[in-house]
Amino acid sequence: MDWPFDQARNVMAVTTHQVIDKKLPILMVAHYEDDHSWAFTCGTTNKSEDLMLVSMGNIVNLDASLKEISDLPPGWSATRKSINDQWVREKDE
Repeated sequence: MDWPFDQARNVMAVTTHQVIDKKLPILMVAHYEDDHSWAFTCGTTNKSEDLMLVSMGNIVNLDASLKEISDLPPGWSATRKSINDQWVREKDE
C-alpha cells in the first residue's frame, strides 16, 4: 500500500513517552491545521515533559490501525475509547 498520510514517513510527529516506553495504546490523534503536523497520544497526559518526537513511519509501525484515519483533514482530531473501538472524528474549535 502506498503511504496514506499527507506527511512523509520520515517527518516527525508528536507522541508521548507513555506510548513509546510504556506501550500505552494511541487513543487520540490530532492533525494540526497550521502546519499539517500530527500528534498521536494515549490521552493520559498533556504534560510537556511527556512529549517526544518520532517519525510518522515509526508511529504507524507501532499501530497500523492509524492508517484508518490517514485522511483526517488538517484542523480535525480523532479519538477512540480503546484500540478495538472505531475512531470518532471531530473538527477542532
